[in-house]
Amino acid sequence: MLTIGTLAKRTGTKVQTIRYYETIGLMPEPERTEGGQRRYGQAELDRLSFVRHGRQLGFSLEAIRDLLDLADNPAQSCADADSIARQQLKQVEDRIDRLVALRLELKRMISECGHDSVAQCRVLEVLRDHAECLTDHNSIGG
Repeated sequence: MLTIGTLAKRTGTKVQTIRYYETIGLMPEPERTEGGQRRYGQAELDRLSFVRHGRQLGFSLEAIRDLLDLADNPAQSCADADSIARQQLKQVEDRIDRLVALRLELKRMISECGHDSVAQCRVLEVLRDHAECLTDHNSIGG
């Protein structure tokens, strides 16, 4: 049996995060010693590793909850898991598109800067004038 500190170290997860996952039901309530200390076994280690890896891949907690539900019911079709992964891939691709647009905008701003005085600074001018920006402002920041 593992303590919460050992579980945290083994999975690279903060103790507070493990407690939070227990509170929201991603992790089951652990067994406790007579003194009230949490104790975890291999099943909890595996489950937390699953959650941690899902978070590293950018899945939302809700998506991870859905994936855990699927994993807990292995007789189900994996079509739902596939759908969740495809949605995540779409979000990642959208984020990449926004970052590419952001990179291009920043390169354009920098390349047009004449390094004159601040009064003629192209970077500051573009930041002041939203019409100068070639990208969709709402999608970059959000």
